Amino acid sequence: MDVKMADLPGIGKKISIVTAQRSMIVLIIHHSGKRELYFFQDADEDEADFSLDLTAEETRELGAQLLGAVFQPVTKDKMKLFRSQIVTEWIEIKEGSPVATKTIKELEIRKRTGVSIVGIFRSEAVIASPEADERLEIGDTIMAIGKSDQISEFERLCEGEAV
Repeated sequence: MDVKMADLPGIGKKISIVTAQRSMIVLIIHHSGKRELYFFQDADEDEADFSLDLTAEETRELGAQLLGAVFQPVTKDKMKLFRSQIVTEWIEIKEGSPVATKTIKELEIRKRTGVSIVGIFRSEAVIASPEADERLEIGDTIMAIGKSDQISEFERLCEGEAV
């Protein structure tokens, strides 16, 4: 990234930022406080692709957003750790499953396995974030989320193995 600042006599300051992708953002700050923001898809172009007039307050808010004052994205390392620990699995309720015809509450699924049921696919219907009184039926495909060992416990529960 290349940043340049120049005086604009009688107007104010011009700040030009050329990105790694060779786009350019130009901010002109007038002595009056007016701010103009210009975006050039190609830094070598003379005419901006679009421009905005911003108040001082809007400029500060944009700057705060760009600095991450409100939202900080998750780093790649944290996302890798999250992905390595959290698993989403689809488990079909088969004929003879001891969980069939019972509610999520009756089964105490979260308490017994640590798994959260986030969806039920039943025939053509999708039940997102099912309530605790939702019955699991033969043929349902359950979308469950949890740690790998918790998912394994839930699968064992669905197959009739003691948990």
